[in-house]
Amino acid sequence: MDNIKTKSIMGIEQKMQNFPENSFRYHILASAKNFKTSWIELGRALYAVYKDKMFKEWGYGTFDTYTSKEIGIRKQTAMKLLKSYYFLEKEEPQYLRADYVDSAEASAVPSYESVDLLRLAKSKKELDNQDYDSLKKEIFQKGKDARQVKKDLTTLIRQRQELQPEEAWEKKKFTKVKRIISILKSLKQDVEISKLLPASILREVDDLISKLEAEVS
Repeated sequence: MDNIKTKSIMGIEQKMQNFPENSFRYHILASAKNFKTSWIELGRALYAVYKDKMFKEWGYGTFDTYTSKEIGIRKQTAMKLLKSYYFLEKEEPQYLRADYVDSAEASAVPSYESVDLLRLAKSKKELDNQDYDSLKKEIFQKGKDARQVKKDLTTLIRQRQELQPEEAWEKKKFTKVKRIISILKSLKQDVEISKLLPASILREVDDLISKLEAEVS
């Protein structure tokens, strides 16, 4: 596991000795130990723990505390695992079948980071179905690593935005105007408190804010 070091793996192995081999907790710990090649199984187990609040039965107040203390996974990693697994379950269930996981070479099984990027790509309005299918092929058939997937995804989105300059401009305008509105409201509040300007000018500021809000409504 990339972010669980040897010391942590030893800690997991020690915890495994505390539970029967046929128990669910033992199963999750074993999955965590073999995280690099069996993240899908770990994601499935953690999803069940998260959904059914099993961690509370085991004496942990929160899911984050459970993943951190018992199996040595940070919150960010645990949530990516959950989201990546759920994404596959909902959008690409064929990749959860035992025949795929068992037959695929370990080097070709996509990492949870790559699947998480595919999940994010699915929601990008700049990308169409063909873009998504091409990215999915690179991940599941060619086993492209997450860093390259992220690089390709960034490049693809940039290219699509360049093909849609008007939409990109509208998005930039929206962001800038919202920022100006926020600044004006903050400055107006400071001026009102310190009474630096007359009420007539403050009313003009209110009018300006209203006009700007109409632009982005």
